[in-house]
Amino acid sequence: MAQSRRDFLGMVFGGFAAAGGLAALYAMKRTWDPLPSVMAAGFTTVDLSPMKPGEFRTVTWRGKPIFILRKDHTDLKICEDQDVKVGEGDYLVRIGLCTHLGCIPAWEPDKKIFKCACHGGEFDACGVNIFGPPPRPFDIPPFKIEGTKLVIGEEGPEYKKLVGKA
Repeated sequence: MAQSRRDFLGMVFGGFAAAGGLAALYAMKRTWDPLPSVMAAGFTTVDLSPMKPGEFRTVTWRGKPIFILRKDHTDLKICEDQDVKVGEGDYLVRIGLCTHLGCIPAWEPDKKIFKCACHGGEFDACGVNIFGPPPRPFDIPPFKIEGTKLVIGEEGPEYKKLVGKA
């Protein structure tokens, strides 16, 4: 009788220990998983179909402004090797931070330039630095095209071709 009671208590203790171990492993796995807010911040999807020629839009991706400018059927310069072609439209898609000190330039539609108020840097409608201290053009965010949607945060074939990775 004493032996079977000892066996029973051992099995109960072993069961509790196994359950506790599984709970600890589950809790550890949950701490390793990225938070939903972090997962959501990884990608930004923009539907480009409602944009009209000449329209400028700013969206946010990972806390950075992304400039999107639709150029076709306007007097804006089309940059064959720098623009993103989505459907029938040509778009400038760039990270909207000045490459000098990281200020956010403003789009001036009458002059068709991006102007940085901090130190007077200017970028043309292709995102190329044309005046002032910026050392290089605007950076290109990783993106892919899904129909008329632009998914910012994932490298697609269009992005690789644009930055010369293809």
